[in-house]
Amino acid sequence: MAEAFLRDLAGEELEIVSAGAVPGRLDPDAVAAMREVGIDISSARTKLVDPYLRERFHYVITLCDRKAERSCPIFPGAIWRQKWLIESPAALEAAGLDRYLAVRHVRDAIRRHVVEFIEKHHHPTSGKGKAKWN
Repeated sequence: MAEAFLRDLAGEELEIVSAGAVPGRLDPDAVAAMREVGIDISSARTKLVDPYLRERFHYVITLCDRKAERSCPIFPGAIWRQKWLIESPAALEAAGLDRYLAVRHVRDAIRRHVVEFIEKHHHPTSGKGKAKWN
């Protein structure tokens, strides 16, 4: 979801890589939730994070807590790191929230973080040329 929101809101101005500790299949509920906000992620594929661990990135945003999850990766080549602590739909379900609402709650939380990230770091240039990111 975060990758899709970044692509949708930042366009081609960022090189976006999204991966996880364990590759799998897309959650059909996440696909449906994103479709509700006009973003089709049905053709997206999950990727394993391992090939990216040695790459250099300006920004690395993780949706996991290294202290709580041993599978949360470390990116030594990252210039800036952000950790977005967003409950997983499974954790929200375990707390009693309906699955449908849990997925949408997570979707909306991720979108808020993406919008905040773009507002803070994106500086469009006037006229020709690429925007600047800080």
